[in-house]
Amino acid sequence: MALLKLGSKSDDIFRREGQTWLCTTGLASDVTIEVGETSFFLHKFPLLSRSGLLKKLFADSSNEDGSSSSLQLHDVPGGDKTFEMITKFCYGVKLEITPLNVVRLRCAAEHLQMNEKYGEGNLVEVAETFLNEVFSNWTDSIKVLQTCEEVKPYAEDLRIVSRCIDSLTIKACSEDILCSETKSQASSDDWWYEDLCLLSLPLYKRLIVSIESKGMKPENVAASLIYYLRRFIPMMNRQSSFNDKTSVSQGTTPSRGSEATQRALLEEIVGLIPNKKCVTPSKYLLRLLKTAMILHASSSCIENLEKRIGSQLDQVELVDLLIPNMGYSVETLYDIDCFQRIIDHFMSMYQPSTTAATSPLCIAEEGSLIGGVDALTPMTIVANLLDAYLAEVALDVNLKLPKFQALAASIPDYARPLDDGLYHAIDIYLKAHPWLIDSEREQFCRLMNCQKLSLEASTHAAQNERVPLRVIVQVLFFEQLRLRTSISSWLFVSDNLENTQGGNLGFTRSNGNGQVDPTQGGENLRDRVSELEKECSNIKNELKKLVKTKRGWSIFPRIFFRKNSS
Repeated sequence: MALLKLGSKSDDIFRREGQTWLCTTGLASDVTIEVGETSFFLHKFPLLSRSGLLKKLFADSSNEDGSSSSLQLHDVPGGDKTFEMITKFCYGVKLEITPLNVVRLRCAAEHLQMNEKYGEGNLVEVAETFLNEVFSNWTDSIKVLQTCEEVKPYAEDLRIVSRCIDSLTIKACSEDILCSETKSQASSDDWWYEDLCLLSLPLYKRLIVSIESKGMKPENVAASLIYYLRRFIPMMNRQSSFNDKTSVSQGTTPSRGSEATQRALLEEIVGLIPNKKCVTPSKYLLRLLKTAMILHASSSCIENLEKRIGSQLDQVELVDLLIPNMGYSVETLYDIDCFQRIIDHFMSMYQPSTTAATSPLCIAEEGSLIGGVDALTPMTIVANLLDAYLAEVALDVNLKLPKFQALAASIPDYARPLDDGLYHAIDIYLKAHPWLIDSEREQFCRLMNCQKLSLEASTHAAQNERVPLRVIVQVLFFEQLRLRTSISSWLFVSDNLENTQGGNLGFTRSNGNGQVDPTQGGENLRDRVSELEKECSNIKNELKKLVKTKRGWSIFPRIFFRKNSS
């Protein structure tokens, strides 16, 4: 830390007795100066030779009889502690100027008019010279900016705050650019986050805005904001729980301030996060959202966070989306409405193209994509995330059927290559809500597309007693149709192979002696066709057994089998 030593005289000439500060040079005091609750018994000459203000005040308050005069200087920046150092400077007593006291000394020197007009090397010049030295050092500059809070109006007028912020901004951005250009692994991008937490919110806000304006990477700006918030809002350092709302309202949550103070801080920080997608990891955005709900932040703050999360929903993990319901009238375990809004924000950004929305769905073999949708697109990732979320909340007995249906329908059908995840969520809901009547179950199951169930899911659904019979029939029908399509394609290839055994269609194989066996491919195809025909027959038998257990549906299955047996 920078240090400047002044004066040569011993400070033994001064003595403090309670709220009284005495000069014991042997000469009687001829002036009493009151600063705050402290009375200073001093001599006029050392003071008026350095201070223009004191010289004027002494002249105005001189007594004709030469008795001791009294002054009140309650408006001295820094109060009695600073005036004590001013006195030492005027008397030539040893004094140390540091980054922790230079701002108060500089402001007090300006207030007392301690410039070069009243002595060479006066305190204004000394303090300014030291400040310029301090501004070359990051750590000392942070300390100086901290102390500006104590005398902020004076520090603002003297541009100490703005000069300090400019100095820190240049250093932060220079280090950031240097690390980026050299790709240095030794110097971390977050080296300055901790130091900025020493600042009050107003000063931090001004500094981070300045740093951002000078080209700091948005990711680093956002990370600093989150770091600052986690320092002053303890809830940001842990996952929210169902007890958080109660503990905050009762004041039992360990905190650095009241709920109102934390709420104001959070709202300010959220407003400072760079408005750019993915600059803040989704887990922190969701933690911000949960904390905002607990602290009852403004609706605009919560909406801001929900939109940010929605814009990068494809990067969210399921565990972070399980937001406890913080409402006073808790209807469901988790905040379903919040997730619905996040999904809606996502959909508003990823509107489907005309081609994708209108492309017909096809019956595809297992493992292929439905409707030509890339499985790695954000829409598909979010569809899988939604289905996993539905499976989690489906266990809640208070979750109403319309709310589940609305959430499930938020993502268009074409976004799901397979409906296995949706079927799993539906099955869990049916198990947790056994009181649903048949018509409700049947309507509920219409959420899924039976054509898009894998063989494993189809097999499970066909044997699931919770699934309505009409849905089971549809599942088996489409599975049989898929098998028929597969058989037809294999037969077509097999016939072509037999008719062109002398040609080369890419199905011939070597017999091990370097010669090509044109019949081997055809035999393998026939074996595969035989297996598929057996699978189709097994499905028919299973369906017949199922029909016997549910007599009310006996007419439809008979018609179904006549059509498919012909």
